[in-house]
Amino acid sequence: MTSITHTVVDSPYGPLTLVATDGVLSRLHMVGQRHRPSDETFGEPDTEGPFPEVVRQLRAYFAGELTQFTLDLDLRGTPFQQRVWERLQQIPYGETRSYGELAEALGNPNASRAVGLANGKNPVGIIVPCHRVIGANGSLTGYGGGLDRKQRLLAFERGETEDALF
Repeated sequence: MTSITHTVVDSPYGPLTLVATDGVLSRLHMVGQRHRPSDETFGEPDTEGPFPEVVRQLRAYFAGELTQFTLDLDLRGTPFQQRVWERLQQIPYGETRSYGELAEALGNPNASRAVGLANGKNPVGIIVPCHRVIGANGSLTGYGGGLDRKQRLLAFERGETEDALF
């Protein structure tokens, strides 16, 4: 039987709900996130499970001390979505890529819309940095956590903001 647990942590971008499936981080949800599932899907509250390392790395990221997460993730999606999410993790901290650039990197330059859809289904925002994907003209485009958060995350990574720590 699958075990699902969750915890809520504070961040400079509002509370983050971390969800683990069988002890491995599988989702990260923000308050007001588009397509946020109901709280009933988050499982039981967790007090001693897999979250201390996730929280440690998130704190280091928000303190500007960590630029790449090294967490085990349980990302469930189609094979194409998984390839997109893997590619997202290769975008360097503080940099951006367009949907078209990601499509080209995946070997299908005509798949920018499909890349956008897969990007929008990313179950672990911030850690899998879908906020680093922008429009071809450099504009900020959709972000499940809201464009304000996307703008703040990108500014933070460029060193242009002084968000409070956890």
